[in-house]
Amino acid sequence: MTSLRNYFLNGAILLLVLSGCMSKEEKTVVKDDSPKQPNIVFIYMDDLGYGDLSAYGATELSTPNIDALAEGGVQFTNGYATSATCTPSRYAILTGRYPWRNKDAKILPGTAPLIISTDQLTVPKMLKEKGYTTGIVGKWHLGLGSGNVNWNERVSPGPNEVGFDYSYILAATQDRVPTVYIKDGHVDGLDPNDPIEVSYKENFEGEPTGLENPELTTMKWHHGHNNSIVNGIPRIGYMKGGEAAKWSDVDMADHFLAKAQAYVKDHKDEPFFLYYALQQPHVPRTPHPRFAGKSGMGPRGDVILEADWVVGEFMKTLEEQGLLENTLIVFSSDNGPVVNDGYYDDAVEKLGNHKPSGPLRGGKYSLFDAGTRVPFITYWKGKIAPAKSEALVCQVDLLTSMAALVGSDKKGEDSENFLDVLMGKSDQGRTELVLEAGSRTAFRKGDWAMIPPYKGAAINKQVNIELGNDSEYQLYNLKDDIGQTKNLVKENPEKLQEMIQGFEAIRGKNDVEIKELELK
Repeated sequence: MTSLRNYFLNGAILLLVLSGCMSKEEKTVVKDDSPKQPNIVFIYMDDLGYGDLSAYGATELSTPNIDALAEGGVQFTNGYATSATCTPSRYAILTGRYPWRNKDAKILPGTAPLIISTDQLTVPKMLKEKGYTTGIVGKWHLGLGSGNVNWNERVSPGPNEVGFDYSYILAATQDRVPTVYIKDGHVDGLDPNDPIEVSYKENFEGEPTGLENPELTTMKWHHGHNNSIVNGIPRIGYMKGGEAAKWSDVDMADHFLAKAQAYVKDHKDEPFFLYYALQQPHVPRTPHPRFAGKSGMGPRGDVILEADWVVGEFMKTLEEQGLLENTLIVFSSDNGPVVNDGYYDDAVEKLGNHKPSGPLRGGKYSLFDAGTRVPFITYWKGKIAPAKSEALVCQVDLLTSMAALVGSDKKGEDSENFLDVLMGKSDQGRTELVLEAGSRTAFRKGDWAMIPPYKGAAINKQVNIELGNDSEYQLYNLKDDIGQTKNLVKENPEKLQEMIQGFEAIRGKNDVEIKELELK
């Protein structure tokens, strides 16, 4: 009986000890249950114009999922990329540095070396210091390796070496070789018995090209785009081997979506940053059969509808994982639109009444506003009140603004803190901004835009876009003349001098060598 009593007594003591330990653990959990750092997602389109979304005035296309971001967040009407071409803008959004400061920040071939220094500050590096896991899914186009890449081994340096824990990318653009996906530096699905060879100088013996074998193509090239043929599409650059690893163009949107969704699900319990860089509507426009013909506007319209669907599916994933209330979405595009960018794909013939640039002048490659003024939306359910904002905002400021959001004191060289503007709490954005197009630069200050004199053709006839080149200074009041139809230089000599001084204070003397735009 005594032993039985001791057994129960010892058991009770043990239970009390265990319960005491449990309550201590519970108290610790409560104590550490501070608000979780918000997730951050950049959704970055490729060549999407200011007028390509119904939220921005498109009447021939309906983009309900992206419109939902605009209607539920802050829709900026003065939102800018830094450049009218892709690589420079992508450099700036990640580094907080004007692309014209880096002579290598230009449209890159697929074999170009990495143009972000591995010791340079980047958005993912800054966020990793604050406990974030970081990932990129989609288009990279910032160079890989050090200049002599062996695609059959791990390719580095690349996204992983500039701050991304996870990367699943295409090296350059959908129209450039190598036409393979790269996961954390390794070509995904590569058969070691079928090694990849890539060249941008000369073809490999026996390999067909769009120029010499047009009968093998399912998409005809208009200018450039006449080298190696992959999936019936002639590309820029030459490639041999790697058959098992080659992507399926029509499945690319679904493929990247699945990777982005998986990343969210895998990291839902920790703060994450995802740079989700879509390939649409860049050429070649290869909509999945679900979307082919849906827009009535040819493949360009179809892939915009496809991209809108992708955004909707991605947002559903955030909602299903319970993350919408703790995730800041920044949606934008790397530069303005182009209709014919190298292939005959009915984009011109079926454009109809659609205006990809909206009311703006120019497009991709242009110093006129449509080159860099793009859709720009911030969305955070329950934290950002729906609004339209005329504040001047730029992607170069995202690094410093995101640093402010997560409590970091890091700043990009040209990046300013406009977190309150992005959150809809202020309408006081940038006062001035240097914009770039193919090594040429222009200046935006307040409501005014100034373009210095540049030699070269006024219009690139291959893409049918006004480049902004003129022998005289150009000065426009964008508030009164959003389409930049009236040059006000003669009427406003003092304003012109003020703009030139402001421009040169940032840019220096405008004496850089201007190279003729080369479209491949």
